[in-house]
Amino acid sequence: MKVPRTRDGNFSVDLFHRYQRSEQAFVIGLMEMFINGVSTRKVSQITEELCGTSFSKSTVSNLCKNLDPIIKGWNNRSLADHHFPFVIVDAMYMKVRENGRVRSRGVLIAVGVNTDGHREVLGFQVGDSESTATWSALFAWLKSRGLSSVDVITSDHHGGLVNAIRKEFQGATWQRCQTHFLRNIMDVTPKSLQSEIHGHVRSILHAPDHETARVLLGQILDTYAQKANKAMKLLEEGLEDATAILSLPDHYRTCLRTTNSVERMNEEIRRRERVIRIFPNRESLERIVGALLMEIHEKWSSGKRYLDMQEYLQRRESDMATQPKSNIIKLV
Repeated sequence: MKVPRTRDGNFSVDLFHRYQRSEQAFVIGLMEMFINGVSTRKVSQITEELCGTSFSKSTVSNLCKNLDPIIKGWNNRSLADHHFPFVIVDAMYMKVRENGRVRSRGVLIAVGVNTDGHREVLGFQVGDSESTATWSALFAWLKSRGLSSVDVITSDHHGGLVNAIRKEFQGATWQRCQTHFLRNIMDVTPKSLQSEIHGHVRSILHAPDHETARVLLGQILDTYAQKANKAMKLLEEGLEDATAILSLPDHYRTCLRTTNSVERMNEEIRRRERVIRIFPNRESLERIVGALLMEIHEKWSSGKRYLDMQEYLQRRESDMATQPKSNIIKLV
């Protein structure tokens, strides 16, 4: 694409209409890096090709004024139009330059599956850590926007996150990510036993029901309790949370047993981060992440359904009808 070059660095914003929002945010981030004197040689070459030989802070500011309100409006939209029985949450860390220092900041992301079966990016926040307070703030913010009827939440085993889930979503089931769980077990398994124990643990996680999973657990404990004590202890303590998904019909388990779907989305964000490396400010980070998540959300919303929710909803109605009213827990 040939880009008109101007002497004063001011060019029409119409140029960026050819890009998707995420690419606009990406280019603005590169420009900010160059202006703040922290760009690499590669960044300098990219911005020169895209934007001409020079550009000013006012140019960047004008571009941000057009893009930022759109992203913030989407990230704060109402969620009250749908119920979200299934929620998957994850975090990733990125480097941001703040007050002259480079700091690591957590990007907390929540994805939901609504009763129509479509995935939605519920929202994201940038926090200083993954503490209980930070995750609780994210969940409280989602609920204030209308998030409701959460039944199953999938995440890794980070202590602050798990505590926040139990605090903010009482009555919901927590599904421990099986990918992370298996990795944790392998980390404390002797190398000589990793291959065979890996296969046994996968058999347990993919068991047809809880009863079968417990039988398989007993067998592996009998065999490896002495040889791999730490691994077996971890397996026994975490099995119930890692197999919570077995209470759902078969075809829901593959999509909800891990956070892999969110991590694939995270990889798209990482592709941009690898070029920028250190974001020039928090606003730039929020702009790039928000623009990309917004486009992913729109693609999911207009695409085919992620899950057929009919069987789940029918089973849910049946369970509610057979329970005494005093035992029914209202989902948040």
